[in-house]
Amino acid sequence: MKAKVVEGWPKDNKIRIVLSDTNAAQVNSLRRAILADVPKMAVTKVRFEQGVTQDNKGEVIESVNVLPDEVLAHRLAMVPVPTFLEEFVFPEDDPNNENLPEDQWGSPLSQIIYHLSIRGPNSDSADEVKTVYAGDLNVLGETKLQIKEEHSRIPLTILSKGQYLELYAYATLGRGRDHAKWCPAAAVTFQPRQKAVLVKPKKANVLFDLNLTSRSGRAINSKLFTNKECTDVDSVLDLERALQQVGYGTGREDDFDNAIVMEDIEGEYVFSFESDGSMPAEEIFNRACEELVSRFEKITGEIDAAFA
Repeated sequence: MKAKVVEGWPKDNKIRIVLSDTNAAQVNSLRRAILADVPKMAVTKVRFEQGVTQDNKGEVIESVNVLPDEVLAHRLAMVPVPTFLEEFVFPEDDPNNENLPEDQWGSPLSQIIYHLSIRGPNSDSADEVKTVYAGDLNVLGETKLQIKEEHSRIPLTILSKGQYLELYAYATLGRGRDHAKWCPAAAVTFQPRQKAVLVKPKKANVLFDLNLTSRSGRAINSKLFTNKECTDVDSVLDLERALQQVGYGTGREDDFDNAIVMEDIEGEYVFSFESDGSMPAEEIFNRACEELVSRFEKITGEIDAAFA
């Protein structure tokens, strides 16, 4: 299998890759490895501080919010936590946790701690409620582990007057096979790579005269073709979407008469996914490849041992 990132990608957290010299089974194993095997950090435990206190104005505020603790803990678990796999280990592999009961596990080698302390609007405020966001979490450690700016506006809960919320959230490494919160990517898809063939140039004007544009703003016209073929991945996908405007049920299908047809390129696939932001998309892909290699090496070793 060979892999090449499509020109112009990644875009934000999205990536598009061409895989060649392969088949659907191999590509699907890579898809499953991204969803289930690539580790990432996620909040696994939350400790809520309970009680009633007074502020410096003598106003009594209570540690309570509109959501049950379990729901808020679930929301925290789904917030993307910055992940640096070279710097952390799984809790069960942390030497500092050796000979300790599981409920006492936790060291800087296998855990990130976030603290949140926030109160609702003051009694004299015009606002009735205050929204608590993921960006209100403060990391107790290196600043690079702070929740990223792009995720800072993820809403967690709301607080009314007289309420405050204080908690500690503990993030550890895990894999998507155990819980979706540890899945580092979404919309992991693949499809056979195709090329567009201009079969009937004159009739293709039925499509070109619609003056359609691609998502990037490029015109859908004959300039996409070289020697009556278009093989650019993004352009082919744009053409595939554009053909819906001249297909069955549009009233243009007879005039268009399949002037442009799509043909599969044998052994090649377009692989796409979006990182949740905890890691770069390229790192997720490389880690998935490493996970597959490691798994097959283990299987090979077991087979060799069995026949030795």
